[in-house]
Amino acid sequence: MASSSDYSTVHNPTVTLNNGEKMPVLGLGTWKGKPGEVESSVQIALRVGYRHIDCAKAYQNQTGLGQALQELYKEGKVSRKDFWLTTKLWNTDHAEVRKNCLESMKELQTEYLDLYLVHWPVTQHKGPALTPSMKDTWQQMEKLVEEGLVKSIGISNFSVKKIEDLLQYVKIKPAVNQVELHPYFRNEKLHKYCDSKGIHLTAYSPLGTPDSAAMQNRGDQTPHLMSDPAVKKIADKHGKHTAPVLIRWAIQNGTSVIPKATGVSHIQGNLEALNFELSKDEFETISNLKTQMRMLVGAEWTDPAGPYKNVVELWDGEVPEENLRLLKERDAKKSSDTPGEL
Repeated sequence: MASSSDYSTVHNPTVTLNNGEKMPVLGLGTWKGKPGEVESSVQIALRVGYRHIDCAKAYQNQTGLGQALQELYKEGKVSRKDFWLTTKLWNTDHAEVRKNCLESMKELQTEYLDLYLVHWPVTQHKGPALTPSMKDTWQQMEKLVEEGLVKSIGISNFSVKKIEDLLQYVKIKPAVNQVELHPYFRNEKLHKYCDSKGIHLTAYSPLGTPDSAAMQNRGDQTPHLMSDPAVKKIADKHGKHTAPVLIRWAIQNGTSVIPKATGVSHIQGNLEALNFELSKDEFETISNLKTQMRMLVGAEWTDPAGPYKNVVELWDGEVPEENLRLLKERDAKKSSDTPGEL
């Protein structure tokens, strides 16, 4: 890592997307970034060598992020063309894609986006059919590319079936599908399918989302990937923390990866994933960890009225058995806690 003042340059490999655009494989995630915290994190990240920032309207941090970027540009060592910027269309905004894209660009103070994603295959309109339809939404997304506002468009949290449906009518194929993916949820069926269609996978929650137990009301029933003995053993062998080992696994698994990080040591520590490799045996060990479950199951996007009545419908069956078991236990507890009718 070569330094220039408080700036550093690192070799961050890129992946070439199906439209020829080159995206750095390691980015900074900003989900759950607190006000003030995310601005500092982005500035630190770009100073120490990151060249990929991932954000979203739903994270409510675009305005602060845009201000932080402007402050950084004034230092004269990083400009907008030097890094990749991704943001996302929120669920309630599908009827007015262009308007919401422009609003995000205004908040981020940028004249273009490298990647704009449909955040979920969800519009939060209750009823038997998705409204607006995904076809309507995607046709609006394609116009953003045609107009030059966005270089690449993609999707997030889409199952194999939902991608199959999408591909029936697209003029511009999704360049990326951003999904939960880590050794405790390898998402192998989706990964194989996207590879076959030339759609790149970006892994979010690559460290297993350690706080997902509280977020999903699972109590203490969530396994902790970063504490897995096999992962810790490999990390110790390399003299690393478990985080860069898990990030390295994601990169060698053929995905890009966007771990959230705060503070100089944490942000720089994740960059260590770029300066070593897992052996074939180490990679296979991590790739065969027994635990498989979604840490973020998406139950909040289901409703008895539809269009997704349960998580099995939301993910079109791509739900591990452990998640189904926990959901069944939760529903049983709800039933037992409900007083009987008099």
